[in-house]
Amino acid sequence: MKSQTLLYGRSRRRARGFSLLEVLISIIILSFGLLGAVGLQATALKNNRDARAQSVAVGLARELGEMMRANAEVAVKTSGNPYHGEWSGANMEPSNPSDCLNIGKTCATTTDVANAEMSEWLARVERSLSGARVKVCIDANPYNRDGLPSWDCDATPAGSGNAITSIKIGWTRETTDSKILQANDTAARPFVVIPVLIGK
Repeated sequence: MKSQTLLYGRSRRRARGFSLLEVLISIIILSFGLLGAVGLQATALKNNRDARAQSVAVGLARELGEMMRANAEVAVKTSGNPYHGEWSGANMEPSNPSDCLNIGKTCATTTDVANAEMSEWLARVERSLSGARVKVCIDANPYNRDGLPSWDCDATPAGSGNAITSIKIGWTRETTDSKILQANDTAARPFVVIPVLIGK
């Protein structure tokens, strides 16, 4: 009988399961793992949003480059060129907005076509990129001496022959140290720079 009691007592001790302390420690470890996963997900979403904006900006810049090549007669002008300028914030429309490309309307000149293209293109930039800033100018070297993109353009235009035009686009984005950088800030740089060679 005594041996049966010892046997029964031992088996009861083995079947007790986890203590409350062990359960609490496992919950804490699981919580840290879940918090890390949540932080990773937030970072992934931010990077995905930034990559999407980058992709949209490159597509818009390439589209503008193709419009300029198709209308090279106007795009190579050094003055009165509707494609050239700087736009940001509430100033996201060309100096001479036009809608002559709409159904039922006609464009009288290639300059009217350029104004209509820029009106439509700038409206799409404003819708697609938060806090967008766009600069299109004749610029043989769109980078500063450190090799970083710059908003500045060459002071002397290349003339009416083959001219390199730079399309520069920036937008509001979060920096790596979680600060919001506006495209108009002095420290901001264009995030997309596309040089376009236009020739007659």
